[in-house]
Amino acid sequence: MAWWLWITAGVVLAALELATPGGIFMIFFGVAAIVVGGVEMFGLLQQAWMQWLLFPVLALLALKLFRRPLLDRMQLHDRGKDDVDSLVGAVAVTAGPIRPGGHGQAELRGTTWSARNVGDMPLSAGQRCRVVAVDGLMLNLRSE
Repeated sequence: MAWWLWITAGVVLAALELATPGGIFMIFFGVAAIVVGGVEMFGLLQQAWMQWLLFPVLALLALKLFRRPLLDRMQLHDRGKDDVDSLVGAVAVTAGPIRPGGHGQAELRGTTWSARNVGDMPLSAGQRCRVVAVDGLMLNLRSE
């Protein structure tokens, strides 16, 4: 394949990575295609099968070596876990009365959540309470 086709394919794959949300995969294939195109441009890979062999080897090797450190540096993995854990200790406002051990709703950060009163005292409507745990999408609340 001509060197300029490899470089064009690499640029297209890199652009697709920018256009799609997710886990950073296609950029490694784009970089591998650009590298193969550069090597072909200097005439070091004369046979097509060598180009087609080098392309996935480079891409998969780069994926294996650089993806996790890149995600760690960009802090893209386990994003949701940190967000939910940050709710513990926050102050929520009950939407209605919730008896001890009962379920209801509470507002926290502008969103209505399902809530459970894990305290010994009943919670009245509009009462401020502390989030002591998050169980899925359920806030466990206790009066302040």
